[in-house]
Amino acid sequence: MNKKYRRVIIAGNWKENMLPSQVHDFCEALRKEMPESANGSSVVLCVPATHLAALAKEKSRRLAVGAQNISEFDKGAHTGEISADMIADLGAKYCIVGHSERRASNGDTDELVNAKIRALLERGINPILCVGESLDQRDRDLTMEFIAYQVKAALYGLTPEQVKKVVIAYEPIWAIGTGRTATNEQAQEVCFGIRELLRRQYGALISRKVCILYGGSMNAKNCAGLLAQPDIDGGLIGGASLKAADFGVIVREGSK
Repeated sequence: MNKKYRRVIIAGNWKENMLPSQVHDFCEALRKEMPESANGSSVVLCVPATHLAALAKEKSRRLAVGAQNISEFDKGAHTGEISADMIADLGAKYCIVGHSERRASNGDTDELVNAKIRALLERGINPILCVGESLDQRDRDLTMEFIAYQVKAALYGLTPEQVKKVVIAYEPIWAIGTGRTATNEQAQEVCFGIRELLRRQYGALISRKVCILYGGSMNAKNCAGLLAQPDIDGGLIGGASLKAADFGVIVREGSK
């Protein structure tokens, strides 16, 4: 698969870390680490909702605003929820959907993930759909069966043009925050499998346009090998995205 059809996306997921008051200093430090030429790559910071306004003030064509979650509801009596309209109004261009932590701890079902993706697309926000298997599923050789179900359920009812706007992040659950990382070959195998699934469902033109990222303990030391794989179009970075120097290494690698 030729990467010339897709841009590289390096997305940071801050999770429940940092403070709004720290956003400016981090962005200033990150700018010093970023390469002069983007070479078609994009950098996204997916921050807590409380940080979105501060991040939006850091105006940069190279640094896109991302959120970590939204409600499936447009508006109404849903205390504590945040809508796609709200994050769009704060400048969000991307939003993570279906992260394994939310699936496990917050009850985000495949149906709910699908509803959130639809809400984001209606507001012109690119969803970053997270999929990934547990260690038990990998050991039982069920990886692709499970991920295929997640992808199909999340994209259910979308048009090919909508699917093209969805970013898919393969995050093996057993490699998130554990320090363990899928080998280059393991990561490529699954990302290729996802692209083949898209090809069968939506055709070759759509499949080669969809950006597929790898997440799961990607860091400054292992990013080069992972990003060199033909079907890995970037990374969804956790811990390493909290350190400007480390995140900058990954950004520079993605810009080559």
